[in-house]
Amino acid sequence: MPTADNQGSFLNLISIRRNQVTAMDNDQELEDLELFQKNVADLFSGLFAAASEDQPSSAKSAAETTDSPMTEKAICIPPLLSISWFRNLLDAFLCCEAEFKAVLVSGRDTTQFTRPPLDRLIPDLLERSIKALDVCNAVTHGVELVRHWQKLAQIAVTALQQSPIGEGQVRRARKALTTLLASLLLDDKENAGNGNVHGKSAERSWSFGRRGGAAAANNKDRNGRNFSSLSWSVAKSWSSAKQIQAMSANLAAPRGGESTGLALPVYIMSTILVFVMWALVAAIPCQERTGLATHLPVPKQLAWAQPLVSLQDKIGEDWKKKEKKGNAGLLEEVQRMEKLAQSLVEFSDSFVFPMEEEKAASVASQVAELAEICEKMEEGLGPLQQQVREVFHRIVRSRAEVLDVLDPVSKLSTPVPY
Repeated sequence: MPTADNQGSFLNLISIRRNQVTAMDNDQELEDLELFQKNVADLFSGLFAAASEDQPSSAKSAAETTDSPMTEKAICIPPLLSISWFRNLLDAFLCCEAEFKAVLVSGRDTTQFTRPPLDRLIPDLLERSIKALDVCNAVTHGVELVRHWQKLAQIAVTALQQSPIGEGQVRRARKALTTLLASLLLDDKENAGNGNVHGKSAERSWSFGRRGGAAAANNKDRNGRNFSSLSWSVAKSWSSAKQIQAMSANLAAPRGGESTGLALPVYIMSTILVFVMWALVAAIPCQERTGLATHLPVPKQLAWAQPLVSLQDKIGEDWKKKEKKGNAGLLEEVQRMEKLAQSLVEFSDSFVFPMEEEKAASVASQVAELAEICEKMEEGLGPLQQQVREVFHRIVRSRAEVLDVLDPVSKLSTPVPY
């Protein structure tokens, strides 16, 4: 009889210990989820500081109120939708993606990936990642087009910085600026796919499962500078607006008990992925943006989502105001460049030599501003393109890593035929 009592006591101890371990695992999971949400909120709060009127002080305050390592690069916030701001946005995405992967996979019981709701949410995220790769390629080609605009603007700057300005310099500047404005006003689809716009082939290249890959591979730059080596050609009917719409489909916040489990970080990362791709498409020229959404389905009541929703509202309002046939995008430098180009073309149309002193001072001021924009583009577009490349490769690697985890789990869950 004492032996039976001891056995029962031993089994009770095992049960208690097992419950304690389970409770510790749950506590750690909740702690990881809370930290992930806090870091996401901190990062996007810093990015939203660019949209406020007191940007320098608010940005500094946002950075100083958190000790999160994810916010170290958000201390100095540049103007909203500028090249530097997008570089910060892509940095934020890479930070979130790295932490998300650690929360999702590190130390987890991977068999739960085959059970609801993760058996549906993770495949949805993997499908969105494929679409995001196409958007990355579209944005990369859009950056090349912006580079072309910068070169045209630089020609005008060089001509108009001569002293004194003569008719020859004005004609040269006018020709470059007229070409620039014509390219800016082209329809998105035509501007994206017409090689004559910038004197070389602008053939689109994309990521998976499309014909024409062999030709792209044969033309690849072996020094790694040509992004098209990663991808495949695609029909001109491809639409960046429809791609974003497809990515945002089925993007629903978890409810009930799902909101405290791993379904939440999957939803958060899906939302961040869609938002980043949407913002890039809105700002940088991409093929067929007609009908681009101005609102993404993100609940405002979620603490981590509030700064992201505020950014989305601000960018969406700007898109509604400026959307038109041939919209060049919301990139801040391009918007300023377009206004200056229009003003300088008007000046060239009424140019009389010699210029009045007041007129010369006004033109010199505009040329100096255009030169500043060209310098920012020269310094920022290359690194921005490199970051888009890094995002592309990170998505590919992370997708492969998740599939490596899912593959053996799915095999274990498959019934063995007898």
